[in-house]
Amino acid sequence: MNVENIKYADDETFSVKRIVQMRIPSLALGLALGIILSFVTSRFEEVLSQDIRIAFFIPFIVYMADAIGTQTQNIYIRDLKTGKASFKTYLIKETLVGVIFGVASSLLTAVITALWLASAKITLTVSLAMFGAVATAPLVALMIAEILQLEHLDPAVGAGPLATVIQDMLSVLIFGIIASSIIL
Repeated sequence: MNVENIKYADDETFSVKRIVQMRIPSLALGLALGIILSFVTSRFEEVLSQDIRIAFFIPFIVYMADAIGTQTQNIYIRDLKTGKASFKTYLIKETLVGVIFGVASSLLTAVITALWLASAKITLTVSLAMFGAVATAPLVALMIAEILQLEHLDPAVGAGPLATVIQDMLSVLIFGIIASSIIL
């Protein structure tokens, strides 16, 4: 990939107008996807009304997935600018990182949830959803950054907002589907 074809955002030299223009597309798309995320979340009203304690864990699972994805994305984007990043290498390694963090956070979450709520169904739901959300996060982060790079757009500008809302939606879907399968 020839990184010279990409116009990277530069707050030191670009005007505020230019910086805003570069950021608007990904933020506008993120806003639209965020509204869709609200509709997706509402699809799980039945399981939430069955046991409101399920809702306690939505922000936690979404945050953990976002945090892991953000780490992957920041490191990858930093290396993209040098022109030395290998998508294939990152994909393999970050898939393993996602699985390792997914297992670790799932086990820790299971212990805490079991001790706190003493519910096998909620413990299983939360720990499985945590694994799924965290394990997928590096893949989402890499894919969005790579797509923007291939489209000759600065991934540092667009990848964060887009990957965050897409991963949030995926995390809520994973959690909602697992919760519906176990709780209902």
